[in-house]
Amino acid sequence: MAGFRLGIYVFKDAEIVDFAAPYGVFSVARRYDPELDAFLIADALRPVQAQAGFTVLPNYSFSDRPAMDAFLIPGGFGTRQELHNRRLHEYIRSLPEETLLTSVCTGSWIYGAMGLLDGLPATNRKEPDAQEASGRGMVPIDRLAKIAPAAKVRRARIVDAGRMITGGGISAGMEMGFHLLRRAGYEESFLAEVARVMEYQKAYEAYRDDREEDRQA
Repeated sequence: MAGFRLGIYVFKDAEIVDFAAPYGVFSVARRYDPELDAFLIADALRPVQAQAGFTVLPNYSFSDRPAMDAFLIPGGFGTRQELHNRRLHEYIRSLPEETLLTSVCTGSWIYGAMGLLDGLPATNRKEPDAQEASGRGMVPIDRLAKIAPAAKVRRARIVDAGRMITGGGISAGMEMGFHLLRRAGYEESFLAEVARVMEYQKAYEAYRDDREEDRQA
């Protein structure tokens, strides 16, 4: 089986678990297939401060144009700024058609704002934080419907619409990692073994079928 490369976008105030969870799944899976790879991409090749002051050093910048099979946008408070990041939008549009465009949590807002979810099923985080639950806020999945009114909003943990794959709430990054292995062609037995090593087997079994696949959309 040929290798599969996952590029994960990191930006100011990105949610840590959103990008660390799928990265972690690939990290463990590489014990069985070293041709798997996951790496971080940022606008520029300098340290990026995610939420809570957690700082990471990206492997590549946009200008490096690394080859990848899937590009993932995490969520987090910073997605509110990324909605207007023209450099990010230009980079996404420049990716080859065969590159999967994926997201976790509010990362799907960006694809929605770009019109890439029009006519397609997509999901987002369903549980609000304190501010989002107040009269001044909005539940993220409802905001997705406002940002992308032509999208078909779904509540599944993973929604696979072909090239576009969106994940639900923060911890859904785990399922996104597993689903990308599935899309890469790995068998369920391989995914289950990775989950076992991670001591995530029961959760994997509970969430495995909480996904909607409509690749003809």
